Amino acid sequence: MKKYFLSVLAIAAMHPLLAQSAGKSSLAAEKNAALQRLDQLGPEYANVAMQIWNWAEVGYQEEKSSALLQEQLRKAGFTIQSGVAEIPTAFVASYGSGKPVIGILGEFDALPGVSQAAVPERQERAEVKAGHACGHHLFGAGSAAAVVAVKEWLQKNGKSGTIRFYGTPAEEGGGGKVYMVRAGLFDDVDAVIHWHPSSENGASAASSLANMSGKIRFYGTASHAAAAPERGRSALDAVEALNYMVNMMREHVQEDSRIHYVITRGGEAPNVVPAFAEVYYYARHPKMQEVKDIFARILKAAEGAAMGTGTRMEYEMVNGVYNLMPNEVLGKLMFQNLSTVGGYTYSGEEKMFAEKIAQTLNRPDVLLTSTTTIQPFEVREEGNGGSTDVGDISWVVPTAGMGAATWVPGTSAHSWQAVAAGGTSIGAKGMLIAAKTMALTAMDLFNDPAACAAAKAELERRRGANFSYEPLIGARKPPLDYRK
Repeated sequence: MKKYFLSVLAIAAMHPLLAQSAGKSSLAAEKNAALQRLDQLGPEYANVAMQIWNWAEVGYQEEKSSALLQEQLRKAGFTIQSGVAEIPTAFVASYGSGKPVIGILGEFDALPGVSQAAVPERQERAEVKAGHACGHHLFGAGSAAAVVAVKEWLQKNGKSGTIRFYGTPAEEGGGGKVYMVRAGLFDDVDAVIHWHPSSENGASAASSLANMSGKIRFYGTASHAAAAPERGRSALDAVEALNYMVNMMREHVQEDSRIHYVITRGGEAPNVVPAFAEVYYYARHPKMQEVKDIFARILKAAEGAAMGTGTRMEYEMVNGVYNLMPNEVLGKLMFQNLSTVGGYTYSGEEKMFAEKIAQTLNRPDVLLTSTTTIQPFEVREEGNGGSTDVGDISWVVPTAGMGAATWVPGTSAHSWQAVAAGGTSIGAKGMLIAAKTMALTAMDLFNDPAACAAAKAELERRRGANFSYEPLIGARKPPLDYRK
């Protein structure tokens, strides 16, 4: 009897289950190679992150940070579209062609007023007034490393599809992504992946708070505050009257609402009745309709404050973002890959740094060893805490995100401790966890178009059949000067 020696591939072709097994084995090997490649890319992109950390450029002023990321991706073989959506620092980097189209987001703006050196005690940097207190230097660089690894995998394996990096400026109150969504830059995208620096590792499918913000300005009449006060009409009085009314209003809004403000201009000298004053307001809630209602009430109170003080009021809508739309299909996929990648441990030097930071946090309940663990997966339908312009993207494209421990456990975002840790190897280690997880998740989506279809079906179910995207900022142009 003649013997036939069939190859593994031939057997697999005859037996679908074996073919599936061989396919999984092949993808596992490709994922391993991608992880090894990201270990090689890690030092280069950690250096990119540190350059952006040093520059600490605030929203819509990230010229050097944006240019550096564009140059990195151009060198890696991506095609760059610069200055998209009427924003000089926004860009899209693309590689490949056809479907699916997978987008990975990258941010790079710093926060004003949180200058800090990479040391475990409060120490401002004399050369900058801002700081990466939300870790966006790591966000941008880590996402760039991820898309490079995915691009090389697509190229090496001859796979079809398009990988995109979205360079998104001014997340901190400027809403860069909102204008990019409005410009149609996500219309053909099948799935979006993002991450955010954090004090722990996790990939739950969670919502966030919708947010509307604006600057309310009052115009009065200057006069000598002692010699002729009756001739003056104080714009600062109007701001204070508005703030008083809003603070009383807090009792009469939903309890999970958040309202914050800062007086950005309040006059120049005590003996001059202020002719101009400005207050900058944020309103947040898990549901965007509630945010609209709250902000409308704030503006009504501002009209009343102007009437009561004999001043004139005008306002500028600065930003408006949707709450994040959770996507369980994509979230579980990302969680599985994060669990595969795992956490990390501190070196001796990092542990000493972390222990000193921990002493400033007043968080005895938090363990420094939590960088080694992954938080359990959850679906959280209603948001709490912060807001993000990723929310708008998540209502038009299935979107999943994760957090990586780039800060000492227990650290709050927007703190000097976050800036400090983000400027060290602790931040770089967390960034690499995120880059690896995003790359593996993108590879799964390219390899299994059905996952994209299931995620899209979930999005359509959650947002409703009659949904039509309308940005909360209306037709206004990007507020390129909001940090000036």
